Amino acid sequence: MRLLGRTILRELVVTALLGAVLFTFLIFLLRARPLFEFLVRSTGPHSTVAYLFLLVLPQALPFTVPLGVLVATLITLSRMSTDGEITAMRAAGIPGRRVAPPILLFGCAAMLVAAASSCWLTPWAIRERYRIENQLIAGGLTSDIQPRVFEEQFPNSILYVTDVTTGITGHWRRIFLADVTPEDNRPGGAPERGDGPRITLASEAIVVADPSLSRLQLSLRNGSTYEAGKELADYRITAFPVGDQALQARKPSAARASRPSIEMDTPALYRQAYHDSTLSPTGRLDARIEFQERLALPLACLLMALVGIPLGITRRRAGKSAAVVLTVALAFLYYMGLISFISLARQGTLSPETAVWLPNLLFAAGGIIMLARLERPGDIDLIGALSARLGAFRPPARKPLERLEPKMWLGRFSLLPRLTDTYVLSGFLFYFALLLASFVLMFQVFTFFELLSDIIRNRIPMDRVLTYHLFLTPRLIYELAPFGVLTAVLVAFGVLSKHNEVTALKACGVSVYRLAAPVLMAGVFLSGALFAFDHYWVPEADRRQDAIRAEIKGRPAQTFLRPDRRWISGLHDRMFYYKYFDQSERVMLGVNVYEIDPARFRLKRHISAERARWEPSLNEWVFQNGWSRDMNGNNVTHFDDFAGGARTFPEIDEPPDYFIKEVKQSRQMNFHELGAYIGELQQSGFDTIPLQVQLQKKFSVPLFALIMAMVSIPFGFLAGNRGAMAGVGISLGIAIVYWSVGQVFEQFGNLSQLPVQIAAWSPNAIFSLAGLYFFARMRT
Repeated sequence: MRLLGRTILRELVVTALLGAVLFTFLIFLLRARPLFEFLVRSTGPHSTVAYLFLLVLPQALPFTVPLGVLVATLITLSRMSTDGEITAMRAAGIPGRRVAPPILLFGCAAMLVAAASSCWLTPWAIRERYRIENQLIAGGLTSDIQPRVFEEQFPNSILYVTDVTTGITGHWRRIFLADVTPEDNRPGGAPERGDGPRITLASEAIVVADPSLSRLQLSLRNGSTYEAGKELADYRITAFPVGDQALQARKPSAARASRPSIEMDTPALYRQAYHDSTLSPTGRLDARIEFQERLALPLACLLMALVGIPLGITRRRAGKSAAVVLTVALAFLYYMGLISFISLARQGTLSPETAVWLPNLLFAAGGIIMLARLERPGDIDLIGALSARLGAFRPPARKPLERLEPKMWLGRFSLLPRLTDTYVLSGFLFYFALLLASFVLMFQVFTFFELLSDIIRNRIPMDRVLTYHLFLTPRLIYELAPFGVLTAVLVAFGVLSKHNEVTALKACGVSVYRLAAPVLMAGVFLSGALFAFDHYWVPEADRRQDAIRAEIKGRPAQTFLRPDRRWISGLHDRMFYYKYFDQSERVMLGVNVYEIDPARFRLKRHISAERARWEPSLNEWVFQNGWSRDMNGNNVTHFDDFAGGARTFPEIDEPPDYFIKEVKQSRQMNFHELGAYIGELQQSGFDTIPLQVQLQKKFSVPLFALIMAMVSIPFGFLAGNRGAMAGVGISLGIAIVYWSVGQVFEQFGNLSQLPVQIAAWSPNAIFSLAGLYFFARMRT
């Protein structure tokens, strides 16, 4: 390969790698959050968790590698055109299409990478991820137990522990354990039990996990059991100083993705798609689309390079901004075309093969035609034309007299907006809007293909799918905006440094701190805007997109009420259990109330009734057709049989609303609603620590925009002559570190290993201090 080819290839590799890594990280950013829970909770080696993180990447590569090739081709060729290298080549008699061989060779190499990921790595990574997750779940049983929360992960057992100390050997205090095994499943000798649960109380327990059997072995200390028999007079109380109890956890889930075809090897998928006669028509259509996608998406690498060559060669000084805009436009055309044609295939208008391959054919034809016309006079210069259009958005230069008109005393106030501020701010906002649109588009495309099988199987209309993506957009803007600020600052100041504009401004006596002022003010404004956006618009959009996603997935309409929550912790060391709660009639059926002596941790009263209804005139619960027993140690001191009658217990003062709890996701509420929701749940024995962390993050997350601006400004100036792509690389490193630190602290907070305020605000504090340090050391 000659010097020209090696130079182009070297620049292509660096730029494509940065672009592909950036887009891949964005998908990884929003898909790898559950893995941080494994990182903090799991007792397995960190190398296993790191391996699990790597397994997330292959699924994104078929979508991000073609974009990396396209952005590398356009930026490389537009840079050569801007620097006059293309003009010099043509003046020397070298046609512009001479740059095509190294670019197409690079496209072929990228195609092989994408094909390996699409056809082999992705299905293997999905299967491997399920296997490792199940191992980590089985090995981390003790760390999953949360204090003061009803744990229902053990079949036929309900566990409530007041205090939990995790470790290889766990230590629990004040254990409430209910055996709710159905009568038909009880072992021999147990038929004498009534239909109520058997209650075990213990002051403390030593807990040892057995991952091989998915079991917890409990050594209970100072315990007692309480069990009502079938006969009314039969009630057994047993006390023990030491006892053993095994809790069998549910076996690791064998559940798979909603698209079974995505985890099949490609040869097996081909046999299922074209030779499996037992497959349903919907399943066959899904398998055929998946098989063709695996073959067609990698070819997009070569086609993006082919289309990018004639578009990237321009006669004007267009720069990289027009190339990035064109990248977004071409990616939008390609993936929206693919989505539209697949929709026609679902309707039977096109075959799956035609639908998946048609965008490739159109891009191939367009690329060949434009490449053939490249040297003809009057060829279309799209990059140059687009750059001229973008220039129209820049503020016009002032006339000489206009610059002299302001009074001299205005110059004393250096913080007033000036032409330089407008220039810097317009560049920053342009790159911010452009990059944010690119990030959102990339994730929208990935989400569509992730849900494609569910869309086909459940026959979801395309307008419903578009409505889902519309309401998904506010959440994506909220979460991706700080990273858009980070990248935009680095690119904007990197471009200024590369063009020596920063040096010129320094020579005129303008400090770099003064240059950074408009961007910092924009960061303050964006942080405030994100807070308002999350308060007024994002929660409602999340509720709607969650409802539509449930419809796409074929799940029943989402309800916020949980009638299956039948265990409630009362206000005064009291536990409620009921089989059914009718909120409209305010009636509990099959109710049991367990009152505990907190000093000795023994049961002091047990009330059982066929039903309990709320009487507004008495402001009390009226228990009907049941009994109550008062206990002292192992003896029943008072027995009250009110079969066929009714009783009231004035000390039971929990109103009906206390038992009606809504289950909402924190992102579906603003901070006012979330704070009230936490207060309701805390009284009823529900785990609110993760919600408290999210409440603090309602305030800390919007500040990400300002902190990202402050951190990235020094690095933007340090990029210097290395230009905008160096800024992209630096921004990627900062974003990975910032996001990883934030996720780790959040998971520590969810596990109560850190106070919720520290868990939510520590990343902000760490990066604010780092930003101030680098900001103060800028050379000016």
